[in-house]
Amino acid sequence: MAIFQGQFANVVEWNEARDDVIFWKWGNNELKKSSRLVVRPGQDAIFLYNGRIEGIFTDEGNYEMESQIIPFLSTLKGFKFGFNSGLRAEVVFVNVKEFLIKWGTKNAVLIPTPQLPGGLPIRAFGTFTMKVSDYVTLMDKVAGIKNQFTVDDVKDRVVAVLDGLLMRSIAKEGKDMFNLQANAADIGSDICVQLDMQMRSIGLSITGFAVSSFSYPEEVQEKINRTASYHMVGDVDKYQKVGMVDAMASEKTGSSSMGDAMGSMVGMMAGMQMAKDMTQNAAPPQGKTPGGAKFCSECGQKLAAGAKFCPECGLKIGD
Repeated sequence: MAIFQGQFANVVEWNEARDDVIFWKWGNNELKKSSRLVVRPGQDAIFLYNGRIEGIFTDEGNYEMESQIIPFLSTLKGFKFGFNSGLRAEVVFVNVKEFLIKWGTKNAVLIPTPQLPGGLPIRAFGTFTMKVSDYVTLMDKVAGIKNQFTVDDVKDRVVAVLDGLLMRSIAKEGKDMFNLQANAADIGSDICVQLDMQMRSIGLSITGFAVSSFSYPEEVQEKINRTASYHMVGDVDKYQKVGMVDAMASEKTGSSSMGDAMGSMVGMMAGMQMAKDMTQNAAPPQGKTPGGAKFCSECGQKLAAGAKFCPECGLKIGD
């Protein structure tokens, strides 16, 4: 972005236009008889005098102040001034292309669910397209207070209202992740209409809005994956052993104190189960030992020869 002061003319141009800038204001500089305006492809130039739009140049080219600009402005708006002294005016260059902008939810949006009274958090990502639709409104609402207006400025405005629009659409289109993914196109169309109505208040038009994906926050997704893996294991004994392995892995990577406590508990349960299994596997058949002595298989009490019941716990002794 630069203004070049030549020997015979000052050139008004936006020669370093960036793809992320929607408009840039050439400051309140003095225009003289020899000044000229350069409008490049993809730009419109708007003349402002005393805060009012006096003319819009939509065709690319090189315009001379005395022979082309003043006659045009005078015909259009009755704009007149002499050349005894310079004219202090503003020129705003507008990028007329359609912008493609990525978006993401600022905060997690909650899906209503019976299991969680507070709702299940999700995030959403996608893109939207926009362009300048009303120069008068844009100059009045934005250009009057900013020297340039960028894609990030628009994105901030969109994200500020997006969470609320998503919650309305979620309540309308689906109550779970599967419905949301299936109805993503309808949700995008609905938000596009509502967002366009809001952005037109500053002279911008939302021409398209797409939801690329819905997802759970990372910490929620990890818990879902773990729960699913435990359900796939099915067997309680294997469930406990898997939990013990997870606890050991967590211990190696340095988990939180709560995670350590849970890991220790799962490990303890697995250890108890393993000890029980070993005891049951090592125990001799009821009433028979390698030395010929008999013991109660329930309480371990030594039995007298020919005993039919355990004198300690009353268990019936088989032959």
